[in-house]
Amino acid sequence: METKLTPKTGLDVNDGTNSSIGTLLVELGKISATDVERVIKIQQEKNMRFGDAAISLGLITESDINQVLSMQFNYPYLQAKGKYSEELVACYAPFTPQVEALRTLRSQLIKLWFSEGNKALAVISVNAGEGASNLIANLAILCSQLGKRTLLVDANLREPIQHVIFKLKEKHGLSDILAGRNGIDLISNIEAFPNLSILGAGTLPPNPQELLNRATFVDLMNQAMGKFDIILLDTAPASNSADSQAIAAVCGGALVVSRLNHTRLSDLDDVKSQISVTGARIVGAVINEF
Repeated sequence: METKLTPKTGLDVNDGTNSSIGTLLVELGKISATDVERVIKIQQEKNMRFGDAAISLGLITESDINQVLSMQFNYPYLQAKGKYSEELVACYAPFTPQVEALRTLRSQLIKLWFSEGNKALAVISVNAGEGASNLIANLAILCSQLGKRTLLVDANLREPIQHVIFKLKEKHGLSDILAGRNGIDLISNIEAFPNLSILGAGTLPPNPQELLNRATFVDLMNQAMGKFDIILLDTAPASNSADSQAIAAVCGGALVVSRLNHTRLSDLDDVKSQISVTGARIVGAVINEF
C-alpha cells in the first residue's frame, strides 16, 4: 500500500523556525510586504494558518509552500526544472506517492543493510529498460537528504546514464580510475544536494569486465568507504554481462530490480543465483511499477 506524504501548509508566520514562512515568501519574491498584511488579516479573521490563508487569497500555490518548507527544514527541494533530468522526482516532486514509496525503500535498506556497518550496495536490474538507473538516482538523493554522505557510482561501463541524469561536466570517471589514468578526485559534488556526490562511468572501455575485476576497483571502494556513509553502484543489466556479479562481490550486497509485467520470473531466478555464487547477500528485490 502506498502512503501519500501530505506536507503541512499551515505554519504560523511566527512559528519559531529558522525564518518565518512569510519572510521567506517575501525573500523569494512570491509575495510582497503588503500581501503579508492581507494574509495576516485573513489569518486572524478566519483562524487560519499563514500558508493556508495565503493560498486562499490566490497569492501562492502549494508548490510555493513546499519550497519554503524545504528551506525552513533544510530539506533540498528544487522547484524549477531544467538543471537536472526530470526523472529525478526526488528533486522536483518530493511529496508524491512515488517518492514516498522510495523513502520506504530507503528506510528498509538502512535497517537491513547500512545500519549493520555496510557502506556499499550494488543495484542490479535483470534486463535493460527496467528503471534501475532512475531508481538508484532518486534513492541516492533521498539518502543524502538524511544527512548521510552519499556517493552514487555509475559502474555501468557499457551504457552509462548517470552523467546524463545529473548533467555532469566531468567526462572522465570510474573506468579512467580503474585504468590508472585518474584518481578519486574525479568525484563530482552536486551543488543542489550538499551531501550527494557522483562518480560517472567515464570513458567507455573495450574491457569493462576485466576493469571491474582488477584490484584497483577494490582499492577505490576502500577509499570511498573511508569518505562516504552510503555508496550506491549502478550496474549493467545482469542479463547482458557478468559485470554486475563482479560489482556485487566487492560490495557484499545487492538490490535486485525488476519491472512489473516485464521481467520473467525465470530470468529473476537466474540473476539471484548468479549473485549468490559471488558470496554477496541479496538485500532485497524491487518490483518497479514506474
